[in-house]
Amino acid sequence: MARLSPLVTSDGLRLAVAAGGDDATVVVPNGAYFADDLAAVWRRHPALVYDLRNRGASDTVADQARLARGVLNDVDDLEMVRRRLGRDRIDLVAHSYVGVVAALYAAAHSDRVRRLVLLSPAPPDPAAAPLPPPDATATRVFAALAALQQAPPAGDGEARCRAFWAVLRDLYVADPALAPRVADWGRCALPNERAFMAYWTAQVEPSLRRAVPPDADFTHVTAPVLIVHGTADRSAPYAGGRAWARRLPNARLLTLDGVAHAPWIERPEIIEAVARFLDGDWPEAATVVRD
Repeated sequence: MARLSPLVTSDGLRLAVAAGGDDATVVVPNGAYFADDLAAVWRRHPALVYDLRNRGASDTVADQARLARGVLNDVDDLEMVRRRLGRDRIDLVAHSYVGVVAALYAAAHSDRVRRLVLLSPAPPDPAAAPLPPPDATATRVFAALAALQQAPPAGDGEARCRAFWAVLRDLYVADPALAPRVADWGRCALPNERAFMAYWTAQVEPSLRRAVPPDADFTHVTAPVLIVHGTADRSAPYAGGRAWARRLPNARLLTLDGVAHAPWIERPEIIEAVARFLDGDWPEAATVVRD
């Protein structure tokens, strides 16, 4: 599969393509860290995986005026990607906070989305779906991260990033034995990823809180939406997945008991469920949520 050349946004930024080419029917924004794990999906539904602006190997943005819109820039960039592919409609697969980007895109361009998969999405209203109190793992991880901040490990920025992720990765799985599978999420060789926490705090998180008003209307989003969410998610609360399932009229929720933020690692069978959903079939365990 020939990889696309870098994608260029309307304001002239280059977005790096991590995988995929002109035959793609699925778009996976910011999905480089889990794309290999979902290879079985892409064999049936070719995907274009790209880095968001200010993420991965894409261009870094320093101009505050260009940063001010936060994730709404990512929504606009997604429409550019669709046009570049020349597809009337696309499937979308998005994880974590990028699930909000995908949902906002579906609201703004409902006629352009065929099917949408939200993996452990951030909630539409963070105030209404707070994170649960820290469990023993979270308490231990936060204490270790605080210690790293007080006494940074020796080495360059990449080495410090790897030390940070060696601790943080435990948050994303319920079974600590699976934590090494999260090792490369930090993509620490890339300056954008080493600087992500500052970008998250200053731009991304505040924009997520502004982007989806409590009364936002998603009733015109008729595309089928599969939401996959674990009840033990420490990063994006399970209540947020239920909230999306209520807001999106043609959505179903696949609940994974005792699973944290990386469901494809802890429950690999959901990979086939995602592929079958893109084939056109709902997973049997996916349910409609109305309360």
